Amino acid sequence: MAQFGKASSKRSKPSYLYSIIGVALVLLILGIMGWVFLNFSQVSKALKEDVRISVYLRTQNKDSIAQIQNFIEVQAYAKDVTYVDKVSAKSIWNKENNEDWSKILDYNPLPESIDFYAKNEYVNKDSLLMISNEILAKYSNQVTDLTYPKNLVTSLDEKAKSYGLVFIIVAAVLCAIVIVSIDNTIRLAMFSNRFLIKTMQMVGATRGFIAKPMDIRAIINGAISAGIAIAIMFGIMQWSESLVPQLKAIRNTELTLILFGGMLLMGVIISLISTHRSVMKYLKMKLDDLY
Repeated sequence: MAQFGKASSKRSKPSYLYSIIGVALVLLILGIMGWVFLNFSQVSKALKEDVRISVYLRTQNKDSIAQIQNFIEVQAYAKDVTYVDKVSAKSIWNKENNEDWSKILDYNPLPESIDFYAKNEYVNKDSLLMISNEILAKYSNQVTDLTYPKNLVTSLDEKAKSYGLVFIIVAAVLCAIVIVSIDNTIRLAMFSNRFLIKTMQMVGATRGFIAKPMDIRAIINGAISAGIAIAIMFGIMQWSESLVPQLKAIRNTELTLILFGGMLLMGVIISLISTHRSVMKYLKMKLDDLY
């Protein structure tokens, strides 16, 4: 009997190992998908917040200019608000166009302006139109125009929505596959312990007494699987950032930690639920049905 118990114990251990590795691999796939989505979101945000908005000034009164600048600075949508005089405007134009027109013109035709960048959530056609109308209406006598690259904004907004929808659909499908894969992996691992579960029940152990240690084991195994997946995921991130330094620049530490936390939570919860369901299933089955 002792030998049978030892043999049974030896047979059950590999199943836990395979289960941990299997769950870790599935969680790693989910983590990579989440990381790709985070990078896409950060790139989209960076591109949107790099769109310069220029408020061209009619007035040259310093107090009026300061008033307009202060008004824009306190708005929720604005960031990096700067006053651009004629000299600075010329320098920006020459830099962007890679030429100097001072040899042709003996005066500076560029107007003074207040330039700023809008936060990510405001860089869309409707929001920028509202911002433009508000500033032009409030300072109609001091401002001639408000400009920004409309075609670029429309293109960025449309692509962000399209790609975002695709990622959401893919993420939903992937989550479903992950849940089913982990559930099947855990159930397969518990299948090797079905006789042990039934034997404990036959000698008088309650369902709670039988399920508790296996549930605890499931939580530990789920955490180990998630830890392995997170460690590999972190290594992949570091390797990728060493090859592409721009990835490090757009990395959001807070969102990355949330991604790792989600992987840990999913690994533990699904492992626990799947294990508990399997234990309850075998406890309800007749002995003959286990063969």
